[in-house]
Amino acid sequence: MNSIEIPPTPRLDSRDLRLVLALATARTTAGAATRLHLTQPAVSRALLAAEGKLGARLFERTPRGLEPTPAGNTLLDSAPRLLTELHELESRLQGPAAPAQRLRLVCECYTAYHWMPSALKGLRASLPGMDLSIAIECTRDPIAALLDGEIEVALISEAPTPRSRRLVDKPLFADEIVFVMAASHRLAARTSLTRADLCKETLLTSRMPTRDMAWYHKPLAATREAPLNYQVLPLTEAVIDFARAGMGIGVLSEWVAEPHLRRGDVVAKRLASGPLRRPWRLVWRKEIENAAMELWRVLEKAAPRVNALPLARPRRERLRA
Repeated sequence: MNSIEIPPTPRLDSRDLRLVLALATARTTAGAATRLHLTQPAVSRALLAAEGKLGARLFERTPRGLEPTPAGNTLLDSAPRLLTELHELESRLQGPAAPAQRLRLVCECYTAYHWMPSALKGLRASLPGMDLSIAIECTRDPIAALLDGEIEVALISEAPTPRSRRLVDKPLFADEIVFVMAASHRLAARTSLTRADLCKETLLTSRMPTRDMAWYHKPLAATREAPLNYQVLPLTEAVIDFARAGMGIGVLSEWVAEPHLRRGDVVAKRLASGPLRRPWRLVWRKEIENAAMELWRVLEKAAPRVNALPLARPRRERLRA
C-alpha cells in the first residue's frame, strides 16, 4: 500500500482568503462587510484573527483606506489561485450540475399579467432549479397548448379541464370581480348593485363571460329580466376610460381596478348578494408533477392580495361627509 505524506496543516482557511480579497477590493471594513454579508465588527475581528494566525499585519490604515502590507500583498498574489483550485476540485467531486427543470407557464386571463412578471422574479429566486418562462402566445387556448405539449403549466380561471390522464388540476386562489363606474354615475351613491341596476347599463369588458363561469352567472341569473348588455373592448385601459367617461360600467378584476380607484374619479361596487369571487387553478402536465407542485406552493403565496379593496364613495358623497 502506497503511503501518502500528509503536508503541514495550514493556519489559514478559505474564509481568511476571501476576507483578504474583500478588504483589498473594498479598502474599508464596512465595504468588505457588505461584500461578505457580515457585520463590520465581525470583519474587524476576522482580520485580527487572521493576522494572529500568521503573526504579521496584513493591512495598514491610510487616508486613502486600507493598504496591504508586504505580507498582505504576498497573500493576495496567491489567494485567488488557491480559492479557484479549491472550487474546481469541489466541482469535479460533485460532478456536472443537474439541468434546470424547464417550465413554460401561461395565464388564461390577461389580468394575471399585471402581477405575474414581477412575481416570476421572486419565483426564480425561490425555485433555483427551474427555468421559468411565460408563453404569452398560448394565452388564447392554454388547455390545448398543454395537451399539445407546447407548455407545461397554465394558470386557469375559466376553461374547464378535460378528463385526461395527462393533466393535473389543483385549486390555487381567487380574486374579486368588481363593477367600476364614474364617480358621477347615477349608481355611484349606491352601497351595492343589483341585477336590475345592471340591466339598464352597458357592461364594459375585455372578454365576454363564458358559459363555464358559473361563479359569475349564478349570482346574476334571472328568468324574467332582460339579458345583460355587454360591450367588448380590446384593452383593459379602454374599459377604465369608457367607464370614467360615463359610457358604461366596467367589469374588472380587483387587480386591475385598485390602482385607478385612488384617483377618485371612478368607484367600484359589489353586488348586493356579495362579492364575485373568480377561482383560479394551476393545471399542469403529469410528467412534471414534482416541479409543478413546488411552483404551486410558491405561487400560492406570490399572488397579489387586495384584501381591503377601496370601494370608494363618490366625490360628492365625500364632500358631504
